[in-house]
Amino acid sequence: MTEPVVAAKAPVKVALEAGKDYWWCACGLSTKQPFCDGSHKGTGLAPMKYSVEKSGDYWLCACKHSARQPLCDGSHKTIA
Repeated sequence: MTEPVVAAKAPVKVALEAGKDYWWCACGLSTKQPFCDGSHKGTGLAPMKYSVEKSGDYWLCACKHSARQPLCDGSHKTIA
C-alpha cells in the first residue's frame, strides 16, 4: 500500500491538550479516526506524531491528502 485510504471527505474536530503527544493515522485504516489504532501494520505507512503546544480545538485531516498533515488544509474539497 503506497497511498492512504480516504477515511472521510471532511476534517475531524478534536480537543487536544498542550504538552501531550498524539499519533495521527496516516494510512486511513484506523477505526479510531483521526488517531492511530495500529491498523497500518503491514501497509508500509506509519502514523505521524503530533505534539501540541497550545490546548484547544484542532481540525485534523481525515482525507489523508493535506499538505499540512496532520492539520486540514482543505484538500478534501478536491477529492472525487
